[in-house]
Amino acid sequence: MTELDLQLDSFLLYCDSKHLSKKTLKSYEQSLTLFLNYLKQELGVDDASKVKTSHIRHYIKYLRERGKYTVTTTEKSLSINHPEKRTDYNKQISDTTIANYLRNIRVFFNFLMKEREITVNPTENIEKIKPKRKKKQLLNEQELKLLFGSFDLTKFHEYRTWVQLRIILDTGIRANECCELMPEDIDFRTKSILIRKTKNGHERYVFFGHKMSVDLKRWIKHRDRYSDSDYLFPTTKGTRLDVTNFEGTVKKKGKIIGLEVHPHLLRNNFAKYYLLENGDFATLSRLLGHSSVETTMKAYLDFTDEEIGRKYHKHSPLNNLDI
Repeated sequence: MTELDLQLDSFLLYCDSKHLSKKTLKSYEQSLTLFLNYLKQELGVDDASKVKTSHIRHYIKYLRERGKYTVTTTEKSLSINHPEKRTDYNKQISDTTIANYLRNIRVFFNFLMKEREITVNPTENIEKIKPKRKKKQLLNEQELKLLFGSFDLTKFHEYRTWVQLRIILDTGIRANECCELMPEDIDFRTKSILIRKTKNGHERYVFFGHKMSVDLKRWIKHRDRYSDSDYLFPTTKGTRLDVTNFEGTVKKKGKIIGLEVHPHLLRNNFAKYYLLENGDFATLSRLLGHSSVETTMKAYLDFTDEEIGRKYHKHSPLNNLDI
């Protein structure tokens, strides 16, 4: 085991102590393992203190030149996942992915600086990659009807997914937050939900409407009939639903009906519909659990011309003034 491996282990232990989500931990481990493998195998660097700014620039160039999934963290993952069978195998890695890799590398070296493992931060003079932000898709009423109408509510797991997607659309909670919900987190009197296990570790309340209240009460009765699980949305065995399985189920359902859909898209749609109905950014930021209003504005200032037109016609000065 090299010094680099020990430094990565120390960083991951630190991340784990901060109770980061499994998804975030996995992202750090995978992207940094690939980077450290490159340093060791291509450049012969086995200690973070020996990493130079030029090494990181070379790695960015290397990422742009190689195709997707052509490099793996271990030989074992290669034999298990068979990336060569993927439809996007060997296609160009997007700037968004490279920017995420670079962000993780920055966090790693910032940690090493604080721990005094290194005296110079090689990422300090690396230019940030600013990928073009894709407009967040807004599902129209017909598409939403198609999605929700595709579930067989006589089946426990399909009924569960149907309710989960509706609650994400009505509250804007994250997919993993939804999977962690307990029945006692729901307050039907105030129509609110306490989100305990959040991305930033700070509990928050979200709120739901009358339709969702009816849906939730019906679901809880159904759930209690077939499960004694502690979770609001358990697996058929009563265990906690893994967020990856939840996301995979939704994507498969989308393919069947011809829609590219995933749980986070419903969260995005909550935010866009909220703003189109004249909701304010400050309140939306709190509901979404963002660290700042600026974060929310950056994420959702991407309305199409059609969406802006719809919003304008609701607030046309002449239409709304008696003049």
